[in-house]
Amino acid sequence: GMKRNILRRLASYGCEVRVFPARTPARELLALKPDGIFFSNGPGDPAPLTYAVENAREVLECDVPVFGICLGHQVLGLAMGATTYKLKFGHRGGNHPVKNLATEQVEITSQNHGFAIDPESVPDDVEVTHVNLYDGTIEGLRHIAREVSCVQYHPEASPGPHDADYLFASFIRAMERRKGATSG
Repeated sequence: GMKRNILRRLASYGCEVRVFPARTPARELLALKPDGIFFSNGPGDPAPLTYAVENAREVLECDVPVFGICLGHQVLGLAMGATTYKLKFGHRGGNHPVKNLATEQVEITSQNHGFAIDPESVPDDVEVTHVNLYDGTIEGLRHIAREVSCVQYHPEASPGPHDADYLFASFIRAMERRKGATSG
């Protein structure tokens, strides 16, 4: 289910990208000593994807920057201890206003999903970073102690809007910090 433009965005930042099937065990990915791991979008309910959630938990235990989009956001949310629920109508379209809680900026986002993270279930070591201004649902999470972040929407959407492309740059900086710390 990964969109090709996600690969284009990562490559535009100079990343060497390798794509693996969703069921690839985390230990195989981690054995390659990646600079970062990206959890992509995909269809459906995240709750039955126990293999993906378990892989995400294993990845989260390592010192590897992690970024997720859409279904990747939901899987990472589950791996960090939150729960999900089915939205009555889902979020579809290219004009959803999302507020970045750190900057108070509003981003116009592209969305295509039917599930969301339950705000009552977000653990204390996870911070909500973005909210949907239509219905208040969680649109972004960040782990407080680890380089892990994710968003529900599609910052790679093309054509535009490109309000949220900074999320890719932030993931790249996290990988560069880690690479600098491990090579020194």
